[in-house]
Amino acid sequence: MLCWRRGRESAHERLPILQIVRGELPTKKVYEDEHVLAFEDIQPKAPTHVLVIPKKHIRGLKEAAAEDAELIGRLNLAAAQIGRERGIEDGYRTVLNVGPKSGQSVFHIHLHLLGGRDLAWPPG
Repeated sequence: MLCWRRGRESAHERLPILQIVRGELPTKKVYEDEHVLAFEDIQPKAPTHVLVIPKKHIRGLKEAAAEDAELIGRLNLAAAQIGRERGIEDGYRTVLNVGPKSGQSVFHIHLHLLGGRDLAWPPG
């Protein structure tokens, strides 16, 4: 799933988020299947703040291709399952930040699941 070139890591393989996928960095995992991994955000903005990521590297939503649609759907379904498990179905938010002006600082697509408190609108 991840690319290795002649024993050397590519730049995206050195991303901490992909090191988490490979089990090289510790995290508080809350969900995992063959396509998706979810773990607690280290700087939570709500009682539930989970990052849901694909195991396949996709830089961001704007770089996603049509063949990534099912995987992006799986991120949302995993978030819904976590929401049910946490008992926050009365209100949670899923967020995909796209680009630096949105606050994206990790360039591997990831969905934020936020809940467990009242969430104001508009965000930001």
